Amino acid sequence: MKPVTDERAASQSLFRQPKAVWAVAFACVISFMGIGLVDPILPAISSDLNASPSQVTLLFTSYLVVTAVAMLVTGFVSSRIGAKRTLIAGLALIVVFSALAGTSGSIGGIIGFRAGWGLGNALFIATSLAVIVASASGGLGGAIIAYESALGLGIAVGPLLGGLLGDISWRGPFYGVAALMAIALLATAVLVRPQPKPARKTSVLDPIRALRHRGLLVMSLTALCYNWGFFTVLGYAPFPMRLSAMKLGLVFTGWGLLVAVFAVFGAPWLQRRFGLARTLYGNLALFAVNVLVIAIFVESQAVLITAVIVAGVFIGVNNTLTTQAVMMVSPVERPVASAAYGFVRFIGGGLAPYAAGRLVEHTNIHVPFAIGAGVIVAGIAVLTLAHRDLATAERGQAEVDARAGRGDADAEVTEAAETGSGSGS
Repeated sequence: MKPVTDERAASQSLFRQPKAVWAVAFACVISFMGIGLVDPILPAISSDLNASPSQVTLLFTSYLVVTAVAMLVTGFVSSRIGAKRTLIAGLALIVVFSALAGTSGSIGGIIGFRAGWGLGNALFIATSLAVIVASASGGLGGAIIAYESALGLGIAVGPLLGGLLGDISWRGPFYGVAALMAIALLATAVLVRPQPKPARKTSVLDPIRALRHRGLLVMSLTALCYNWGFFTVLGYAPFPMRLSAMKLGLVFTGWGLLVAVFAVFGAPWLQRRFGLARTLYGNLALFAVNVLVIAIFVESQAVLITAVIVAGVFIGVNNTLTTQAVMMVSPVERPVASAAYGFVRFIGGGLAPYAAGRLVEHTNIHVPFAIGAGVIVAGIAVLTLAHRDLATAERGQAEVDARAGRGDADAEVTEAAETGSGSGS
């Protein structure tokens, strides 16, 4: 009966967290709203600013590519000014650049301001996971589920807010994020205590060097392939749907709710039932089939909407399990591992929407989604190279989380120390 007791303890700990965890989690919700926020207003921006779909998809590309590159300097910054100041700097940049995006009168201006938003996003998200892991109760698994809960909720609420405010004006969602992020900034400043600075200052090159480790490199490349399919759907599917901003918001809210539910509840259950490796392989295979369905039936509005919403299941499972695996397979400090992983995966997410737009201009609407499905399948092939690493990660995570679930303070202190001071995982 002990495993059941441990599972219940871990489940309860998700909802009994220190105030600092809730403050950072709230900021994460608002931050991740920025990913899906623009989906409902993409067609409106295209129409009002006389921009082609491929130009409009650059709102994703500038945001995510800058986020990816900036991931390389987040550890450098955080190890020198501290995690709390890095969080505050990131949040402040998001407030400023999201507000400026709302004031812009050209597609080029919005793209540029989204790039600045991406810089703030990188500083925030790379540090937020480390702070949550260091502050949360319930072990690494509970901390990551709390983080993915915030991610899922943000992705779910972002399109709804984008749809509601976008029905008034496409500028509304940008101002809305600026206001909410200002509240998150205040909560973080008041509730999050300064974290101990790492014993060793991080170099800008540390995340690149970390990718020499096979497990981390393979997981990162798998995530790049997965994110290519993910952001092809997220960045280009709104155009062939031919819906109003409000209706697009509702579609992507349904999608985001499934992301949240399966990140928090579905992923842990599937991992317990089938194991980490088999769950990841099966989930990626089903996601590839889902994107292939979109490729074949993209001109059928009903099938397209249904397939996009169902995609939330696979994205939610993948987000939780891949993040968890990366934290366990990497032999380097978790902040460095997070930065290296984020750098690689966001490159895929940033390039995919723009590539989709260009492919449609030169071929047809089916091609980018077919390529997206193929890239996900390539990710499965890449993942097989880390099969033994996944087994090792699963055993290590189960041991640490079992100790934390039984109230072993040393387990949680060890995790916090590894995250904050770089003892290695």
